[in-house]
Amino acid sequence: MNRVSMRKRGHQGGRHWLLLFFFSLLCTGVGAQERKLQYRPYADLRNFHYGFYLGLHQQSLQLPGNGYVDPETGSQWIVSNDRYDPGFTVGLVGEWRLSSAWAFRLLPTMHFATKHLVFRDQVSGQKQYQDVKSTYISLPMNIKLTPPRINNYRPYFIAGINPMYDLTVKDQENILLKPFNMFLEFGFGCDRYLPFFKFIPEIKFCFGLADILDKDRSSLRDKSKEVFTRSVTKGKTNMIVLSFYFE
Repeated sequence: MNRVSMRKRGHQGGRHWLLLFFFSLLCTGVGAQERKLQYRPYADLRNFHYGFYLGLHQQSLQLPGNGYVDPETGSQWIVSNDRYDPGFTVGLVGEWRLSSAWAFRLLPTMHFATKHLVFRDQVSGQKQYQDVKSTYISLPMNIKLTPPRINNYRPYFIAGINPMYDLTVKDQENILLKPFNMFLEFGFGCDRYLPFFKFIPEIKFCFGLADILDKDRSSLRDKSKEVFTRSVTKGKTNMIVLSFYFE
């Protein structure tokens, strides 16, 4: 087994452990059917409530090649996001109750992360590297569907959109990304009622809708770097976010 396949299996295994950890938090006690003392029985009757959350996330950047060959050097470059470093997430949450089952959530958020890119010349085998650091500010808007409460647990499902803006876009790099992106989000979590607040684990899958590859490199001082942008068709970003809410 080569190193690339072992690395991919390692990434997949890490994701599986992450999901397993979340499911263990989500399902603990949900299946219990016996009646127990309910903490904060009137918490869900408020028209509006707020809180904050912390979390981890993983970004993936997809840059499919187009087979471009540089007419001057004969090089043919491909780009891959070869390493998935965890990022940090922090935000606020405001929730408006629409009915006993439906709610609208607004979540001002910041995401801090780094994406590691490898550029490989198919002809010479030469490699170059680029770390794409990002500080996203975002404003997710989610609809929340919540089944009836089971003792001190209440699972839910969410869906919505998430506009993001990157504050740390840099020029003069091999690849330049546009600062604005729009994500489609789906996820689920579980309200866990404690004596003084709600603790809520949640996992969310975010799919980038926009092509964030900036193909205008007219400001480049080193024109030889244009070959990297010309070798890529588009740029797409996806995210997995594991959050812990305190409301």
